[in-house]
Amino acid sequence: MEVESVYSGESVRVDLWAWSVRLFKTRSAASAACKKNQLLINGQRCRAAKLVRIGDEISLRQGLLTRIFTVKGILKRRVGAKEVPAFLTDLTPADEYERVAALEKAARESTPVRESGTGRPTKRDRRELEEMGGVEEPTFEEFVKAFLKRRPLR
Repeated sequence: MEVESVYSGESVRVDLWAWSVRLFKTRSAASAACKKNQLLINGQRCRAAKLVRIGDEISLRQGLLTRIFTVKGILKRRVGAKEVPAFLTDLTPADEYERVAALEKAARESTPVRESGTGRPTKRDRRELEEMGGVEEPTFEEFVKAFLKRRPLR
């Protein structure tokens, strides 16, 4: 029994389309991305109910990466991962992926790594990690100011 996956109309909601082509795990996550301006249609902000047509350019910001897609087909239901290339074209330049990979690698290398199996850090270990990371202890006056900002006097 074959399920028809191509929508017979000319357009569909952007949150439904983005979920259908597996850009998001849930449809609510796709609509939340629209609210946060992480999903753009033809460079314009959009609501989740905005209609997507064949030929539209979709921009998606996922963390540090900005991906660009062109709509090749309209969907009514979610499709398997192997079928996704029939409905979108990835226009994201390769150097964008390389740039994000380099930034993530630099972030991983800058964080100190403890040996496997050493257990929970001791107080001495924590102090040594803070010294390496350059985290400075606040002065007593800064501590009091920060404390008073959090807890107003009664």
